[in-house]
Amino acid sequence: MQTRATPATAAPLERFNTAPAPEAALTLLTCLHSRAWTHRLVAHRPYPDLPALLAAADEAAYDLSPDDLTEALTAEFRPALPEDTYAAAHTALNAAHAAYESRFGHVFVISLAGLSPDETLNHVLAAIRSRLNNDPDEERLVTAEELRHLAKTRLANAL
Repeated sequence: MQTRATPATAAPLERFNTAPAPEAALTLLTCLHSRAWTHRLVAHRPYPDLPALLAAADEAAYDLSPDDLTEALTAEFRPALPEDTYAAAHTALNAAHAAYESRFGHVFVISLAGLSPDETLNHVLAAIRSRLNNDPDEERLVTAEELRHLAKTRLANAL
């Protein structure tokens, strides 16, 4: 008798699909701190595979209201710099973050998936400086897009 190979993601996804709703919600809240997003994803379980869950997560993120985005942003942290980043870079980045938070009223969020540690500092500084030129409505759209990317990456890593 021959057995079918099971994808590496089957066990974590199966645990997610069968977990009690509060447990599944906790997993999701670590990816994106939005009760609306979390509720929608938990309510639509089970998912046949990880790509289906990620697609549902992406779709649910597009439907977040401004209040849902605000809720998600309250749990976000500034992107971390590599440990060996020199002090002047920390000062420049802290100043850029302060200017951003003063202008938009929330933490700067950006997906750094796929970047090497050497690229992180320059990418974050360039993005903050560029996005400081956005008007608040435009920045809300960019921020929502970055949160979607972060949520998908975190969810894929969690499962």
